[in-house]
Amino acid sequence: MQVLTADGLQQIAFDRLIIAAGATERLAPVPGWESAGVFGLGAMQIALKAQGVALGRRIALAGSGPLLTLVATQLEAAGAEIAAVLDTSSLATQMRGLPQMLARPQLVARGMAMRARLGRRYRAGVRLDRIETSPEGVEAISWTHRGTSHRTECDAVGLGWHLRAETQLAGLAGANFTYDHSFAQWLPKADAMGRAGERLYLAGDGLRIRGADGAEVAGRLAAVACLEDMGLSAPDARADARRMRRLDRFAEGIARAFPWPAEVIRQLPDDAVVCRCESITAGALRDAVDAGGSEANRAKSLSRVGMGRCQGRYCQLAGAEIVAAQANLDVAKVGRLRDQAPVRPAPIGAMRSPDHSTQSERNN
Repeated sequence: MQVLTADGLQQIAFDRLIIAAGATERLAPVPGWESAGVFGLGAMQIALKAQGVALGRRIALAGSGPLLTLVATQLEAAGAEIAAVLDTSSLATQMRGLPQMLARPQLVARGMAMRARLGRRYRAGVRLDRIETSPEGVEAISWTHRGTSHRTECDAVGLGWHLRAETQLAGLAGANFTYDHSFAQWLPKADAMGRAGERLYLAGDGLRIRGADGAEVAGRLAAVACLEDMGLSAPDARADARRMRRLDRFAEGIARAFPWPAEVIRQLPDDAVVCRCESITAGALRDAVDAGGSEANRAKSLSRVGMGRCQGRYCQLAGAEIVAAQANLDVAKVGRLRDQAPVRPAPIGAMRSPDHSTQSERNN
């Protein structure tokens, strides 16, 4: 394994590998989302927690999932003005996930209390139409609720549809994947203990989106599996296995209650930007499909979707929905982008060993 440290590029040998790569925000394109003043919900939360900064004075939050109301209440408690909290999941859809979510009743009660504090600013079952901007930044967000159009003035927008598993390291390590229609993303194949291949173990949100508690349990299970496979003494994992089944029920309930807005993405107007890194529009991606790009990597090579700095983390899932709709395919048939190194952008100089420096560099 190669890692970049303060001392440069280093090689790390291993006999067995446990990967706990976590997750990144899952974003869906909204016309205007490429503008200054539009952030992920996670970015807004990190700025608030790490630096005590609210990214905006009058803020609208949009998307779906528990993080939507959590960030709203955190920002308001810190003194920010919350203009609106716009949830793309209807109350009826949310209720369908409630029986499974009651596997963790205290969390459900906490979420309902947060929502109650937001009052009428929280709207469920909305359709996000456009983020209106000017050269100075965000001016408003337009949305539709029960057939009526609304416009909420704001100077910042936070977007987020729960999380997506960070899987590039797992892919480079040889894990296989399957498309999970419940979670609407590609997830690694692994057994109940996190075994994902020969001497490979996965844990945390990089395996399944279960939250912080689930990540801890998955980490312990993976450690036990690794110890057992090495023939070493390991703790009894039965209690953690039972707890993980309960956490899985809750996670499946969340996925059902706050679904990925696939149909809305598929209907994006041609001028809507899908890939912010490369400024690729939905229309350009549809043209690539018509030119033969009905597979994820072929669509990438023809349109440049997923070739930017984020390496597809923010556009791959939405891009696949557009490709699937244009090609009349199930989204799982579109496939996933090939994992490529480096997993994170790195300076070219870090990839060179000291032995490869030029004579002029040595003289200097």
